[in-house]
Amino acid sequence: MDIKNREIFSNLAIFPPVFVRLDGRAFHRLARALDLEKPFDPKFHASMRAVCRYLLTESGLTPTFAYTFSDEISLYFRTLPFSGRVEKIDSVTAAVAASVLTIELGCSVPLAFDARTIPATGEFAVEYLISRQNEAWRNHINAYCQSALVDEGMSPREAAAALRGMQSDAMHEMMFERGVNLAATPAWQRRGTLLYREECRKEGYNPLTGETVQAVRTCIREPEETPLFSSEEGAALVRSLTGA
Repeated sequence: MDIKNREIFSNLAIFPPVFVRLDGRAFHRLARALDLEKPFDPKFHASMRAVCRYLLTESGLTPTFAYTFSDEISLYFRTLPFSGRVEKIDSVTAAVAASVLTIELGCSVPLAFDARTIPATGEFAVEYLISRQNEAWRNHINAYCQSALVDEGMSPREAAAALRGMQSDAMHEMMFERGVNLAATPAWQRRGTLLYREECRKEGYNPLTGETVQAVRTCIREPEETPLFSSEEGAALVRSLTGA
């Protein structure tokens, strides 16, 4: 029997540019196991950023940039590894991310990401990132409200039921009454974090000639406050990274 003939999806390939989106699988259980701070844990977000840096510089996959919030990472590829084979791109990217996050968190419980590949031609990159950043904002509002209700004695299920169908304005008001201005929370909670590869020049020393020389290296840029992708500034940054 020729097993290879039954691997009917193994050679399914795609052309760049693409996004690969990673989502944490059942990370609510991971949050409980690690006793993560609610509604947002700065150390967990720092670990997710570390995963992004590794994927950008050390994984051999060479994505152009990464955008992360909560337990999600979106990677943009202008060129593709593995001849564009979707199964291999998804499986390796998810496996690398899970391995790095396990190390970063010092985690003794299993964790996993799922992955999906999304074609990203033309202006789609801007549209995609606007959509994910909108989701980051919704996640941010809901996380604060859910955490507040649980702190006041509701179970997580009761809190979720109480918030179901509530409009964002009402959720804002709910938190404002509790002394929290959601528009003034840390930017990484509201907007997520963008990290991107960029060539930069660094001074080096040539021991043979005794001269100071300029060397070109790949640096990771990580703006302190990710711009709104729906703004002119944000869209222009995305276009500069994608070459659109």
